[in-house]
Amino acid sequence: MPRNRPDLIKPSEITPYSVYLNRRQFMHQAALAGLAAATVSPWVAALPTEGAPLTGSKSTLSSNEKLTTLESITSYNNYYEFGTDKADPARNAHTLKTRPWTVTVAGACAKPGTVDIDQLIDEKQLEERIYRLRCVEGWSMVIPWLGVPLASVLKRFEPNANAKYVSFTSLNRPEEMPGQKRRVLQWPYQEGLRIDEAMHPLTLLAVGLYGQALPKQNGAPIRLVVPWKYGFKSTKAIVRIEFTETQPPTSWNLSAPSEYGFYSNVNPQVDHPRWSQAKERRIGDLFKRDTLMLNGYADQVAPLYTGMDLQKYF
Repeated sequence: MPRNRPDLIKPSEITPYSVYLNRRQFMHQAALAGLAAATVSPWVAALPTEGAPLTGSKSTLSSNEKLTTLESITSYNNYYEFGTDKADPARNAHTLKTRPWTVTVAGACAKPGTVDIDQLIDEKQLEERIYRLRCVEGWSMVIPWLGVPLASVLKRFEPNANAKYVSFTSLNRPEEMPGQKRRVLQWPYQEGLRIDEAMHPLTLLAVGLYGQALPKQNGAPIRLVVPWKYGFKSTKAIVRIEFTETQPPTSWNLSAPSEYGFYSNVNPQVDHPRWSQAKERRIGDLFKRDTLMLNGYADQVAPLYTGMDLQKYF
């Protein structure tokens, strides 16, 4: 089956939810057995490399839609650091070294610093969140993420009154990320959110999916998931978070300002110059469906944009 053709994935190949839950239970029991003999911290033992089993409490913010298969999620990706074809990340991301890994937090906060990932993320706080996610190009997935609310991490660094925005910077390591040897974008990849978007309960720092640590092609070891902006703002392999007073630059806005605004919401009423946002094709489905306003999360996030012209602030 060609990996770069989502429309060829049959609905019958979607993993049933009951099977997925049983699989997670088995993985969780295996993880506990391994931890009993481990002498390192639980987080390091649970997430030494991609694919290690992880568990999290079920979140009430989850969608009830049918999950996209793990095969599709891990083989059809936008990750230009490893290539521009959808199959390139799965082919090339094995070169990435995800340990050791630190994240620097800087800017308008009382407690800046550089923190190891096992100090940044507490395994006991992991939540499983099933998000419907529509990419800018018109394809969509339903992914069971494992992560922590971004707000819970940011608050630990005590942002001050000057922190109006939050910027995110990805790893810049061309020797391990071959796509960075081409000037497709300005490296390293940069993204940004307004502070209230970053602090919204739906905004997630993800470290896993489908009950296991993130695969490298999906942003290991830590990435941003903003479900009403998915495909626009999905910073992977995060190494720096900064609180800023002014709107930070973002890679796609720098590259194509007429196509990508700062806000980059999923909005069926505002077309991308090269793609319509009105329709989407769920991977595994034959026919397109209507795109939901703010990716179906309008009830939760529309108040963030009260009084704003979302066609102007696209």
